[in-house]
Amino acid sequence: MKKLFVLLAVMGLFAFLQPMMAQPEQSKDSTESLVSDTLAADSAMALIDADLNGPDEGEGGGLHKLLKTKFIEGSAGFMSLVALALVIGLAFCIERIIYLTLSEINAKKLMQDIDAKLMAKDVEGAKDLCRQTRGPVASICYQGLLHIKEPLDQIDRQLTNYGSVQISNMEKGCTWIKLFIAVAPSLGFLGTVIGMVMAFDQIQTAGDISPTIVASGMKVALITTIFGIIVAIILQFFYNYILAKIERLTAQMEESAITFMDSVTQYQSNNEK
Repeated sequence: MKKLFVLLAVMGLFAFLQPMMAQPEQSKDSTESLVSDTLAADSAMALIDADLNGPDEGEGGGLHKLLKTKFIEGSAGFMSLVALALVIGLAFCIERIIYLTLSEINAKKLMQDIDAKLMAKDVEGAKDLCRQTRGPVASICYQGLLHIKEPLDQIDRQLTNYGSVQISNMEKGCTWIKLFIAVAPSLGFLGTVIGMVMAFDQIQTAGDISPTIVASGMKVALITTIFGIIVAIILQFFYNYILAKIERLTAQMEESAITFMDSVTQYQSNNEK
């Protein structure tokens, strides 16, 4: 619609200039008027071209330019703190996601292999298999194999205690993620309060309540709040994803511990015969 309006304006401009260009030679004043009108037409065409090309150029890199502008408008000091909270929080999230992803294995296949080793009375082979396998499931199985000659209740206690250690290792760093989730909106709210204080200071200095003065301070306040909430939402999404992976690994460990105890019971029963 906007381009159609501009096109109609150009056609109207040419329709206005055409009779003047078609007239015979006129006096010096008429010539100067024609030159002036031509220059005006060229200027108008330049403005129209800029108007038509402006939105298309902005679409290519408009988002990051808009974010950069809002970042500066929201007070670079507080916006830098919010951005720092985002970067550090994401660093902890990525580290946890990589660690937990590498900890995921095919637990059922591992338990089948361990059971086959124990049925063949190859305890050392089962230990080597656990040592060569990454993840908490292999770790608790190896810990149980170290105490395989002890009573079953002792083995079960060892699995429970070592399982708690593995869960603590999986949750390492989650406290910092929760901290940055809480800090990001708090920094935004702090920027809101400071923006309001700035607005009241400007009103006091001017001695008059002007919408422009109030809007400048409130704009800073609202931008910092928005960015703080956005950072918290992003980190919260990653944090919930990490918790879901920890719960899945914990359930896998518990299921594997039950299967391992069945294998150990069968192993001890075969040795007593």
